[in-house]
Amino acid sequence: MDLLTNVIKDYPWGSRTAIAELTGRPASGPEAELWLGAHPAASSRLTRDGAETTLADAVAADPVGTLGEAVAGRFGERLPYLMKLIAVDAPLSLQVHPDAEQAADGHARGDANYTDPWHKPELVCALTPFTGLAGFRPPEQSAMLVERLHVDALRPVVAALRDGDVLGALRVLLEWPGSRRQLVESVVWAASAVHMPDYALVVRLARRYPEDPAVLAPLLMRRHTLAPGEALFLGAGVLHCYLDGFAVEIMACSDNVLRAGLTGKHIDVEELLRIADAAAQPVAVEPVGGAYVPPVPEFLLRRIASGANETLSGGLPRIVLCTEGVVNVGTAGSEVKLRPGESVFAAASEGSVEIGGDGVAFCAEPHL
Repeated sequence: MDLLTNVIKDYPWGSRTAIAELTGRPASGPEAELWLGAHPAASSRLTRDGAETTLADAVAADPVGTLGEAVAGRFGERLPYLMKLIAVDAPLSLQVHPDAEQAADGHARGDANYTDPWHKPELVCALTPFTGLAGFRPPEQSAMLVERLHVDALRPVVAALRDGDVLGALRVLLEWPGSRRQLVESVVWAASAVHMPDYALVVRLARRYPEDPAVLAPLLMRRHTLAPGEALFLGAGVLHCYLDGFAVEIMACSDNVLRAGLTGKHIDVEELLRIADAAAQPVAVEPVGGAYVPPVPEFLLRRIASGANETLSGGLPRIVLCTEGVVNVGTAGSEVKLRPGESVFAAASEGSVEIGGDGVAFCAEPHL
């Protein structure tokens, strides 16, 4: 087994406390994500034969031994999943991910929106109460919520929603022809007078993005709140935006993101609307025997509770992360004790993996 050193992404929406407190050190600024995996943008690091290397290079040096024959045969010479700690202190960008065919095609065309040729389905499992927007509401409900603002300029949005065209309504907002700041100011004034959580969220988003009509997203989308231990799976085409909370996230090893708003980054409206699926919704995933099993082969996530002892069969590449207490991880050749924020990689060739102790662990592996 290999102890991992993992990269922290300091995106501005990140928390100044969550990851830092978990790992027992001070933070110098916002820390949004801790990446555990072999993605080339931020591969975990480990030490082999006294020399530091990346997990990506370790996989490339011995694909079958590291990944196992079944995984290497299915996914090639790459670890198919990426696990993260995600610490949300401010709303993320409103975004959507492509399916496998769209990702491969976009990458082959050299489209800058597609940094990888892979899709990016993802599952988020809450460590603290975790809130996000994901999937569209029924259009008639959204029409009623937008109409309640009594902002005349929003009539084209309401008309599109009355016609059942939620993507058309989103297009109107993303391509707003007039003063975007003036629209948002009118929306804030109106939403402040409606004492309901969705309208309060519109106001909160507008304070952060005063020139972005996408602040109306809470009226178009469904809100989801996860209690610790609850999980949500988001497949291709699901428009979503995480709002706050701390969670473990696992996804296919890709960084393909099409953004729709609430960001200073590039927005490609045409490509976003081509990829977004008005009917796509997230799916709640209940753990079965401690395993959150999504409808994709790249990953599944196990949660090993304090006091539980799991023996996992060999032949799969696994990353084990401790989030509470002390976790013991053992293979036939070695045993390590993990403390919060520490993680280890167990290659497929190391055989079965035993996980236990008085702590809580999350284990990522392919779902074959």
